[in-house]
Amino acid sequence: MTDRIFNVLFLCTGNSARSILAESALNKLGTGRFRGFSAGSFPKGAINPDALGLLERIEYPTEGLRSKSWEEFSKPGAPVMDFIFTVCDSAAGETCPIWPGHPMTAHWGIEDPSHVVGDDIERERAFVTALRYLENRIKLFVALPFDKLDAMAVKAHIHEIGQGEGASSRRGDAA
Repeated sequence: MTDRIFNVLFLCTGNSARSILAESALNKLGTGRFRGFSAGSFPKGAINPDALGLLERIEYPTEGLRSKSWEEFSKPGAPVMDFIFTVCDSAAGETCPIWPGHPMTAHWGIEDPSHVVGDDIERERAFVTALRYLENRIKLFVALPFDKLDAMAVKAHIHEIGQGEGASSRRGDAA
């Protein structure tokens, strides 16, 4: 097994809900082998309170989480990403910056829980569902035997993972 830590960037348009949930989930589930980051093409500048509340209730890491532009990760001195996953259909269709290191990319789109209109219980259900879909994909991803797979096999696996339960789109390439 490799001792390497893989950097993973989750992209969404607003970087306030899905990408934030994914960043925190990877940092919890990645057991020190993965480092999660998130960003948006048009960041809202604040984390959705329902997303943050859910992460705090389940004791997922929230320290350092903030809504930020993806441009932070395309500048010199930024962490070099190994993988970039778009988690919303809008970000998957946008022209992304050129990423240093040429990371592998895939689209892992799910519906935006922040678009659910309803009472607290309905909104909570939407965020819990979104997190469950992301956790399922992240668990499959971190279980991949990276030291035994060539680049083509890894790319095939990360695309397949994005087509799992809750997929909002059947796009192939992203970012």
